[in-house]
Amino acid sequence: MALTDPASPLTDTPVHVAIIMDGNGRWARSRGLPRTIGHRYGAEAVRRAVKAASELGISYLTLFGFSSENWKRPVSEISDLMGLLRRYLQSEIAELHKNGVRLRIIGEREGLAPDIVTLIENAESATANNRGLNLIIALNYGSRREIVSAARALAQDAAAGKLDPATIDEAMFSSRLATAGVPDPDLLIRTSGEQRISNFLLWQSAYTELVFLDILWPDFTARHLEDAVQEFGRRERRYGASNG
Repeated sequence: MALTDPASPLTDTPVHVAIIMDGNGRWARSRGLPRTIGHRYGAEAVRRAVKAASELGISYLTLFGFSSENWKRPVSEISDLMGLLRRYLQSEIAELHKNGVRLRIIGEREGLAPDIVTLIENAESATANNRGLNLIIALNYGSRREIVSAARALAQDAAAGKLDPATIDEAMFSSRLATAGVPDPDLLIRTSGEQRISNFLLWQSAYTELVFLDILWPDFTARHLEDAVQEFGRRERRYGASNG
């Protein structure tokens, strides 16, 4: 998607923006650098995105940080990613807290190292009462697995006589997802030029507007987020209804 006229005003700012941060490895490879360097520059892009989202008045920002499928990557790359995560949780929380950002992590924690789980719990606790941007990071997350887990929980409650299966509706199902209490994304952005959502927020994105950017994640700036928000503002969201 091409950048728009910078004079174009922002309208209809989305409440919830989700981003698939893709292209760290390709960014590094194009410069003759190890993939791990791309991830480090990608962490800088995360900081820019969080700051820009706050300034644009976005209430929720969800970032796809590490999928349940990413464990298939080389051990050395996974180790570097986990190291970056540790450093982020150790070094950024004070700044997030200062700026009123509330951090929430979704995904399966069982697969993460115990010290990382502790850092996550401490970060969530420290920022729990903040009233600014809600920053949600998906770690060891896969949407199909999330949906299966929600279905299993409802089935178990039904088998135990705790609920009548006939009463299960979309709202009840949503309440069993990792994003319970969070509004569905209005806008989903993916960088790197790829046009798919890769097992990310499948249930939640039923009516989400999609924007695909032909830039790699480490090059993502506040201007790219603003441009995507402008594109969102120009679209007519009908939720299955006709436009007249």
